[in-house]
Amino acid sequence: MEYRTLGLSGLRVSAVGLGCMGMSHAYGAPADKREMTELLADAVEMGYTFFDTAEVYGTPDHPHHNEELLGEALHPYRNNIVIATKFGLRFDMPDAAGPHALIPDARPEIIRHRVEESLRRLCTDHIDLYYQHRIDPSIEPETVAEVMADLIREGKILHWGISETTEEYLRRAHRVCPVTAIQNRFSMMARWHEPLLPVREELGIGFVAHSPLANGLLTNRYTANSTFDPSTDYRASMPQYRPESFEKNRTLFSLLEQLAEEHRATASQISLAWMMNKRPPIVPIPGTRHLFRLKENIGATDIHLTDEEVNAIDTALDNMEISEVFGGSPIKK
Repeated sequence: MEYRTLGLSGLRVSAVGLGCMGMSHAYGAPADKREMTELLADAVEMGYTFFDTAEVYGTPDHPHHNEELLGEALHPYRNNIVIATKFGLRFDMPDAAGPHALIPDARPEIIRHRVEESLRRLCTDHIDLYYQHRIDPSIEPETVAEVMADLIREGKILHWGISETTEEYLRRAHRVCPVTAIQNRFSMMARWHEPLLPVREELGIGFVAHSPLANGLLTNRYTANSTFDPSTDYRASMPQYRPESFEKNRTLFSLLEQLAEEHRATASQISLAWMMNKRPPIVPIPGTRHLFRLKENIGATDIHLTDEEVNAIDTALDNMEISEVFGGSPIKK
């Protein structure tokens, strides 16, 4: 495994992280606890050091399932890993089928309550990287950043970040309390945050990519006949999984197959290597419930693309038809 430092922060993480949401939320019913505990231990053994969760990853009956799972499973390795979690979000109508509308809440008193709850569930005395899950339009970024600065001084968090940020919000927050990383949706199908890449380089901030495989589509595992349980699996309503989308994405799939053959790799590995070889590198956090996927994803670190190859892929993506892709749950106004 290779390792990266997020921006100028000094926070060192594995070049590929593990997004843990799907173990508990949005990709079917929660996975077996014993199996996921073993999988997390396997990940540590392989060299993964960067584990991503959030306080809202769970089910209506067990809303904080994921933090509790990681807190117990990763406790034996706590001193050797980086745990990132998130605050400032709740679901509208959580008992209904998802994707749920999101309700941001970044009031200072709420943040202070939530950090204590996350610390307890994660069985730790500090959070390595604490993200604002979504921007709360009713709270100024400076206010949130001041709370983060207080939590850092108190030792409850070591670093902070922002998920799905805009440039203006990032700059304003960063001036008050330096931001270690942003975590935004980014993949070959979702590139609308590319304008932030030079901004984060200018400010010395890391970029962590969630959904780097377009919610699994870029694994080349699925077909137009794939189905998902709409009561527990968000993919049932994601536009990239509509039957007609597979035809629209034929050129993209062909490109991935061609590059995979050239590099003796898989489609997933090419998708991850493409962003990991950008300058500065992006740290992807693909999720999985399967050991073979853990091994496959870590293998992307062995693929070294030149600047010319990365630019050629960008140009090809710019000039091909790509279907609509899930861009995240709506924010309730």
